[in-house]
Amino acid sequence: LRGEAPPGRPHDTGRLAAVLAAAVVPLGATPVSDLGDGVVWFNAMEALAWAAVWLTGWGPNSTLSLVGGYRFLAQGLAYEIPHMLALTTAALGAGSLRVTEIADAQRGLWFAVWMPAAFALYLLSAAAMSFWGPFGQPAGRDLAGGVATELTGVGRLLLLGGRRLLLLTSAAMAVPLFLGGGHGPLLPGWAWTLVKTGAVLALLLWLRRRLPGVRMDRYTELSWVVLTPLAVLQALVVAVVVLP
Repeated sequence: LRGEAPPGRPHDTGRLAAVLAAAVVPLGATPVSDLGDGVVWFNAMEALAWAAVWLTGWGPNSTLSLVGGYRFLAQGLAYEIPHMLALTTAALGAGSLRVTEIADAQRGLWFAVWMPAAFALYLLSAAAMSFWGPFGQPAGRDLAGGVATELTGVGRLLLLGGRRLLLLTSAAMAVPLFLGGGHGPLLPGWAWTLVKTGAVLALLLWLRRRLPGVRMDRYTELSWVVLTPLAVLQALVVAVVVLP
């Protein structure tokens, strides 16, 4: 029942999900766990973090935190399909769900170059997933903190830390999916991974102050009417190129 769950448990789940998602992100040549279906694992852990954020808003039985949780739920319904299609497009381009094989398939040309729509949609959904920048309404000031309204001390730190860890993990995953992984001249693979991850993260942080906030109803409409068909079109273009 609402209000009876042990405090902090959803925050722990969200942070753990972000850590488990990072397990398939290679730092250079190999990740902690080189799963054959690493892309599916990554998306599943993101979905678990999504549930944890919503439960954080729902659990305290508070109006403001509940509204924040439902804002995130609506946001998730809007970004998740384009996000999954962007992940699928990268896997389709490499012909594999293994993250390291996707990175290896970009030795000649980064996927971000010939899959620009999928790359842009991935970055957009990464910001929405972390309710970052223009997608920060679930923790908005108009709700006195939204999902974090009733959180204090360690619980609040876990939520904020998990939010930033999820953003960092998403930025790191963009490197093997679209930016060639650790491949590059002169520097070792792990150094290229860190440089590219820092560049993606810097872009997301820079956009935080440059883009206006987005109303959830407007973003949902944009996602279903424009972004999802765009993601499908990008996947079809990649399928035509790579499939015999």
